[in-house]
Amino acid sequence: MSNPQRVREAVLAMPMARTLQLDIRQLDAGSSEIHMPVLDSFCFRPGQLQATAVFAIADFAAVSAAGTLLPDGWINATIDGTLKLLAPARGKHLRACGRVVDPGRLLTICAAEVYAVDDNGQTLCATLLGTARNIDPTTRH
Repeated sequence: MSNPQRVREAVLAMPMARTLQLDIRQLDAGSSEIHMPVLDSFCFRPGQLQATAVFAIADFAAVSAAGTLLPDGWINATIDGTLKLLAPARGKHLRACGRVVDPGRLLTICAAEVYAVDDNGQTLCATLLGTARNIDPTTRH
């Protein structure tokens, strides 16, 4: 099984993860929790995030959770994702909780719930169901 620290380092090495200012709060076998600030540069109107940013944190949470179940040295990549927006993504930050739904050798089905967090609590604003392709980098695909 992949070391969660290696998964954390791989995710945070990605330019998009740095741009979004992702903060991985928890990463265990089959689950993750990632926070992201609500930045004006990602809002389509004051204080409300564009769907693209919501999809990104959901995808990072789901696929990083899937990555924790891979054999050592393997990597994964998103091949499919469906986002359902449930409420406006506004607040101080987003909190995405990723989990594995069905691990497989070639494909892993994963999911995430995204919460908009403000001073009054949190609101479920989106869900994602995704598929990650599991890749052994030592073989040619």
